[in-house]
Amino acid sequence: MALRFAGRSRYVRVLPVAATVLLLCVPGGPADTAATTHVAPADVASALLVLWCAVTLVRERRRPLTAPAAVVLAAPAVAFAVAAATAPQPAEALLGLVRYLQVFVLVPAAVVLLLRTREDLRHAAGAIVAVAVVQGAVGVHQYLTATGASYQGRTVRAVGTFGPLDVMGMATVVSYGLLLLLAVGLAPPPSAPRWLRPAALGTAAALVVPLTVSFSRGAWIATVCAGGVMLLLAGARLAARTLTLLLAAGVVLVGGAGVGTEMIGARLASITQVASSPDQSVTDRYAMWAAAVSMWRENPATGVGLKGFPDHRDGHASLALSSGSDTAGAGVEFHREPLLSPHNMYLLILGEQGLIGLTLVAGSWLALLGCALVRLRRLRRPPSAARRGPGGARPPDGTDCGLAAVGLLVWQLVDFLYADIGGPSTVLTAVLFGIAAWWALSPAALRPGEGRR
Repeated sequence: MALRFAGRSRYVRVLPVAATVLLLCVPGGPADTAATTHVAPADVASALLVLWCAVTLVRERRRPLTAPAAVVLAAPAVAFAVAAATAPQPAEALLGLVRYLQVFVLVPAAVVLLLRTREDLRHAAGAIVAVAVVQGAVGVHQYLTATGASYQGRTVRAVGTFGPLDVMGMATVVSYGLLLLLAVGLAPPPSAPRWLRPAALGTAAALVVPLTVSFSRGAWIATVCAGGVMLLLAGARLAARTLTLLLAAGVVLVGGAGVGTEMIGARLASITQVASSPDQSVTDRYAMWAAAVSMWRENPATGVGLKGFPDHRDGHASLALSSGSDTAGAGVEFHREPLLSPHNMYLLILGEQGLIGLTLVAGSWLALLGCALVRLRRLRRPPSAARRGPGGARPPDGTDCGLAAVGLLVWQLVDFLYADIGGPSTVLTAVLFGIAAWWALSPAALRPGEGRR
């Protein structure tokens, strides 16, 4: 009876996290471009997730966080509070404060507190993979049937259920799922069935197709960087075999699906042409980056305040900045979407929160990455005889969790060079930071077995 109750308790702990992730599959409905705020179902679920965590802490009378975890997770909150207090428009700053606390403090802390074992993390990761597969399938269908978002005059851009106003949403979800599957393929849990590794690697290779037709250069670059780091951490021999398998499967899938078109080739070539002959989207991005730096120079310590970038943009941007980006397709009529952020998270923080904000927020992220790498190194000791099988040494239990945490963090930190938060998929970013923080900071991450209390 006690074991049965413990098993149910585990699923109850993970259920709020999984529900928050799975609700990202709910279509957003017709977009309202005039609305300044939009509360998606996943946002509501994330609020309930935080509430559930608070109730659980009170009911169990458990110490919330270790001292290092509290410092790392609370550092961004200090930065956000300072930026909100110094903002010239308190109402807008308050909305920004709530959003930033949700994404970078409250939801990650709730995930850290609710997950107790590596199995909990794997269940949460499974929910992300499920969403990635669903969104990827929708995205490929959009590409093949020309019902996606507009790209170069054709409605072929895969955006999943997120719509053209969140063109990075599907690419983000698919990238997360691909990296989680890669982690399982590189280091499956010792108790996993034999079919899990080829299934994980095969599904990861299949997700290359929707990622490709998302036409998101930032997601491509971030995925290559994160996957490369994971392969290096897994070991040279295993990395070579896995990379060969993924490349072969990716070539077959992409070519077989007819994805190797001129548009994708031109998009790939444009990555190396952003300096010599940038297109208008890159020119706009450069102009907004320069505007963010100019805002920081005007207020080096605290920036222009949370949600201050749109109001100060025109006073700092060059004439090269266009009036907006074209948005159409996937059920949305054509209109011009205003450019309200620099599409670079680091420069957005620098411009709106100054050096204080960038130091505390980026420092917290780097601390998470450093701690995650240290824990993964501690876990990967020389294999003992008990962990050796017919094919050689098996990865220690938990290696998949460590590789996943490091890979997701690397992906996000690289992607923040080309994107910032916004849209329903931002909730998944919050869950990502929670998963990474659990591995990096929770004492249970290095605890073998089921971690029974």
